[in-house]
Amino acid sequence: MNSRKIHTGRRRGAAFLMSMIVLVTLSVWAIAICSISGLNVQLAENQRKADSARACAESGVEIIRFWLNRFSVSGTTDPGIVFAELASSLSGDLADNGISNIVPAYDGPGSPITIPSVTLNSAKGQSFSAEITPFDSNTFQADITGRYGSVTKTISVKYNFGVRTDTVFDYGVATKGPLHLSGNIELEGINVSVESDVFIESQTENEALSIIGNSQIAGDVKITNPDAYVTLQGGQAAIGGETGDAALEHVSLGHTPPEFPAPNPDYFEQYVVNTVDSSTDTTTDATFENIRIAAGTNPIFTGNVTLNGIVFVETPNIVTFAGGTTITGVIVGNGDLNDNSGTSQINFLGTVDSCSVSELPLDETQFDGIRSETGTFLMAPGFHLSFGGNFSTLSGAIAGNGIEFFGNAGGIINGTVINYSDETMNLSGNSDLYFNRSGATQVPAGFVQDIVLHYDPESYSEIVL
Repeated sequence: MNSRKIHTGRRRGAAFLMSMIVLVTLSVWAIAICSISGLNVQLAENQRKADSARACAESGVEIIRFWLNRFSVSGTTDPGIVFAELASSLSGDLADNGISNIVPAYDGPGSPITIPSVTLNSAKGQSFSAEITPFDSNTFQADITGRYGSVTKTISVKYNFGVRTDTVFDYGVATKGPLHLSGNIELEGINVSVESDVFIESQTENEALSIIGNSQIAGDVKITNPDAYVTLQGGQAAIGGETGDAALEHVSLGHTPPEFPAPNPDYFEQYVVNTVDSSTDTTTDATFENIRIAAGTNPIFTGNVTLNGIVFVETPNIVTFAGGTTITGVIVGNGDLNDNSGTSQINFLGTVDSCSVSELPLDETQFDGIRSETGTFLMAPGFHLSFGGNFSTLSGAIAGNGIEFFGNAGGIINGTVINYSDETMNLSGNSDLYFNRSGATQVPAGFVQDIVLHYDPESYSEIVL
């Protein structure tokens, strides 16, 4: 009897001990799990703050990129001051658009552009700041720091100064004003039809293109004005080799305009050594080399004239080539790019034949330097240009403020016809223009592209402190 009681007590003691061990073990586990959960919560909170700070930095990257993408400056700007021009342009652009919370600061050459804290969400303590530091005359780095409370993240990106890749030289005809074709006009490519593609801005006129009669454009047409329309009259009026409604399939509206590089006629003045003025006989056959046509001369060349090198026409002037004209060189007018009045003119009424400046005699030193100024036939901002006679080949780009081809004018053009005027560009009569832009990879001589910024997406990196 006593033996049985002692045995029962021992079993009860062992169960109690095991229960305590299990209870202690579970308590330890519970404490550990609570600790781990608390740590995970803290880690998650830290990660959330870091992600929020990174998101603020990324917002800053996109905001800064938006404003920097608006920058452009003349290609004639000294490379040493382009970064300073960027600082000035950025501040001015922000102020002009009423942006008061982004205030760039720049202390001069060698200094970065700094942008103090820009609030994104004041309630949550979200903001960004930036420092834009030049590496050299072509590259700079932008470090954008995002902040969420006390947590910061910095993203670094790089930009390069360069030029736009799309210019009017990708087209056979490029005009800021409408284009009107009437008669038996054909615009064709010598090698492929895209050489005769047409770009039209026509921001002030909705009738951007009219084709009347048997006129045709072999290439496609791109128009900036989203409200523009095209008028086709005549059964043979065609675009892209098709007539009627099918022709309109080769027209696109709302097209982003390519760059119209600025003409810089004064660049060619360095080559001028001789002068044509009111005392010069222009009525007989004659040869002129590297000449300046003095302002107000208004010469009429009635004989067969040969022009070699640079022909620099001062404004105001009305220059008329009434006879046959042979040109191995570049004709330049120094008018105002914003002058669409037609007061100054260059007119070709007879036949014209031209050769590239690269063909100027190698043994004649007066043409040294000029031989490399290729790609341009006629650059005359502020001048109205007209062609009334035929030609075999025009050796480069043609640019002016108001351009017309009429009568039997026609032939091969080794470049682009550019109209800087908002006025209508007219092609009439039997003016068949054949565009040869094959191998034209450089901007023609005398035209200057703007300097713009190119974002380098491969440079994107997060700075780890």
